[in-house]
Amino acid sequence: MSKILSMVLAGGEGTPLNPLTETRAKASVPFGGSYRLIDFILSNCINSNLMRIFVLTQFKSHSLLRHLRQGWRFSGVANAFIDPVPAQMRTGKRWYEGNADAIYQNLNLLEGDEYDMVCIFSGEHIYYMDINQMIDYHRKEKAALTVAALKVPVKEARNLGVIEVNDDWQMVGFQEKPKRKPKTIPGDPKHVLASMGNYVFNTESLVSALNADAKDPKSCHDFGNDIIPKLYGKEKVCVYDFSRNEVPGMEEKRKGYWKNLNSLDMYWEAHMDLVKREPKFNLYNLKWPVMTHKPSTPPAKFVHSGESRTGHAINSVVASGSIISGSVVEESVLGHWVRVNSFSRITESVILDNVEIGRGARIRKAIIDKKVKIAPGVVIGEDPEVDRQRFQITENGVIIVPKGSYVE
Repeated sequence: MSKILSMVLAGGEGTPLNPLTETRAKASVPFGGSYRLIDFILSNCINSNLMRIFVLTQFKSHSLLRHLRQGWRFSGVANAFIDPVPAQMRTGKRWYEGNADAIYQNLNLLEGDEYDMVCIFSGEHIYYMDINQMIDYHRKEKAALTVAALKVPVKEARNLGVIEVNDDWQMVGFQEKPKRKPKTIPGDPKHVLASMGNYVFNTESLVSALNADAKDPKSCHDFGNDIIPKLYGKEKVCVYDFSRNEVPGMEEKRKGYWKNLNSLDMYWEAHMDLVKREPKFNLYNLKWPVMTHKPSTPPAKFVHSGESRTGHAINSVVASGSIISGSVVEESVLGHWVRVNSFSRITESVILDNVEIGRGARIRKAIIDKKVKIAPGVVIGEDPEVDRQRFQITENGVIIVPKGSYVE
């Protein structure tokens, strides 16, 4: 594994998740009460024994860099590192012009070490994956590039790269984010085979492709738009079937879960899955743990007990440091240091860290960002017309309360 380098792309603006990304990179967006999006790919790498990792950052990276510094440091492990790499403009005074350009501008990171392979991942997706199995497949097939893929509904194709394969799972066609008529899976007109944005490259093939792309004035400098379409007809490009990936401790019914959170509705829906009795994505797999920075917080606390004033949470996830005081939390995810005061009711909501909800407030189907204060008696999520005058509301009716707001 010392001959394999991992590069995590974590510099995206994350515009579809605004206002959650107004002050932070998408990879730094909180998820699941205790985590950031980037924790999932870093945990997959560490659990797969991939210990040489560069994290490429760019937009609004401060909170991400702080999180990496606090929670992702190796101590006393030889030849192991997780190094954040801010945009350095090594090839000119310009930002990254695409994900391929981000790797190209950092090819110097490959110098001095004889890496056989470079694994490239997004830092913004939710899934479990034993990456070793994809690497073994890449080696077995003697491919120049291997792309991880999974079956998704046709309606999701417009946001993904759509792949065609032959009987040997070699790539024979590729469409990047097709707006209409994507190539469906033969015999299955309701699904396409989609790229997950996970790549295993032979180092020589990667460097050659990036150097050629950098010289092309017509290129978008993007893996999906430029690198992959030009490579699969020239070199052997294989496709790894993600549905075959086996993670220790994972039940068969949970295999193949992968989410690219491309909208606030998808972000909310992914959280609502977590609070189900049997979620599709299980955070409680001790054989494949999700690692993160653990803040110094006391356990969650539930106080008061009476007929009309009982602090309790039903079908919910409540992070440490939070206090549910004489109120009801149902089908919701609460982050650290959330205070829900008496006679309040929270349902179908995602509450991030350091939020205070006043006495008697009612909140339904909302995403509330950090450091928000809800005044006593406030009602959110019961009257769409009133809510629309004060808040951003998604297509599916999820109400968004931005960071640091005071709502009265």
